[in-house]
Amino acid sequence: MNASTHRRLAALMSLAALTALLAGCAAPQQSSSTEALALDQAVVVATDSLALQTQKLPAFIAKLDKRALVIDPMLDSSSGQQTTLTRQIEEKVAARLASNHAQLPVLPFQLANLNRSQYVLTGTTTRLQDARGGGRAPFQIDLALTEVRTGVVVAQASARARDDGLDTTPTPYYRDSPVLVKDKVVDGYIATSRTTPGQPAAKDYFERLATATTINEATVAYNNDKFEESLDLYKAALASPSGEQLRTLNGVYLASWKLGRLQEAEQAFGKVVALGIASSSLGVKLLFNPGTTEFWSDAKVSGPYAIWLRQIARQTAQAKVCMLIVGHTSRTGSEPYNDKLSAGRAAAIRQKLGAEPGASELLARMKTSGVGSRENIIGTGTDDVADALDRRVEFKIVGC
Repeated sequence: MNASTHRRLAALMSLAALTALLAGCAAPQQSSSTEALALDQAVVVATDSLALQTQKLPAFIAKLDKRALVIDPMLDSSSGQQTTLTRQIEEKVAARLASNHAQLPVLPFQLANLNRSQYVLTGTTTRLQDARGGGRAPFQIDLALTEVRTGVVVAQASARARDDGLDTTPTPYYRDSPVLVKDKVVDGYIATSRTTPGQPAAKDYFERLATATTINEATVAYNNDKFEESLDLYKAALASPSGEQLRTLNGVYLASWKLGRLQEAEQAFGKVVALGIASSSLGVKLLFNPGTTEFWSDAKVSGPYAIWLRQIARQTAQAKVCMLIVGHTSRTGSEPYNDKLSAGRAAAIRQKLGAEPGASELLARMKTSGVGSRENIIGTGTDDVADALDRRVEFKIVGC
């Protein structure tokens, strides 16, 4: 609290009265709403609860002390993606804070603003259950405020939103991504959004917060088709001490591919694969023609697949690891049919990898499995870009 604020408080009450008043204030408590509400209502419930938890002083005193915050773009917890829905919630949270909680001004998520903010706000959406039984399962919204100076979560709130036709289409960066962009940093972000107040934010996330601002600027540039600017920013993030992340390597690949720099794109994808092998799992969006083991006919979709397969074979051979190739399908179709189809697609990928130059020895170190739709990430069964991750092929490193 600055000197000016102290003088204003002194004019309002004596020191003794203030001490007595503060002694009677309850500590903020984590808040959660379990009733499924309309999206706008759910955002209001979660945002208001989060803001109120920061008011350790009575409201009329707390308003004298503004505490700026930045919002690290919100994610879908299952996929690690930014979606139309997560962007909507982020905008609605910022608008609610601006209109009803002026003591918490929101600044753009940039490094300069991070350095002068008291809090960073994180948030996720999570579909609560499989909706196969009928109806559309609601989403849980989780919000958390972490103090930038200490790395401690000071407030957390949750609310549930009905899925009244909510749009979960991924934003362009995630739509175009060849892989499931989820690593320990993204997992840390998700965990932080659910952390109980008074506990530290996830270390893997919080220690890389400064780099996250550059990654965000790069992603915004990519989403706006500014690929040259995006590539420069991703490279700047990659050069930072905490820049070796899936989001940055994937960003270098995407921007390079868009710019027609194929050699640079392939090198970047090789690093994506190597990072996946190091973490023992890599989910790749290899799409097939419906009901077949042949790649999608549209070259705009399957054009880069040759590069992907070449790098997966090369990086696996160099690492000298054994691999389980797991095929996945969307939930469209019967379970027996999807099991057979996913197993067939995994076997087809195994053969293609083994056929790569110098990779014949890989066949003995690769096994296959098909799990149908039982491990869906999105689970909508729309069979379009929104649930492309459900039709992925996963490469898991296993013991030889």
